[in-house]
Amino acid sequence: MILSAVVECMIYDAHSLKDKRSVVKRITTRIGGSFNIAISEADYHDLWQRTCFELVTTSPDRVRAERVMDQALALIDSFPEIERTATEKQWL
Repeated sequence: MILSAVVECMIYDAHSLKDKRSVVKRITTRIGGSFNIAISEADYHDLWQRTCFELVTTSPDRVRAERVMDQALALIDSFPEIERTATEKQWL
């Protein structure tokens, strides 16, 4: 099973692209190292306070894929400087 999620976020305290990149890098590094998930910034590369992540995980069954994806989304929510505004999951 392959589960994909597109996550749009706001970074309210970012005042430059450098600030934004710092937050994005911490999140992608932490999720990529902690879970069986591929993550990358997918959109809004030139906006300071907005980002979009694409996350993908594979698993032999739906329950494990959902659990891992939910844990990764909870980790994104745990960062105080970022707010998840929209999430769209899709089974491939």
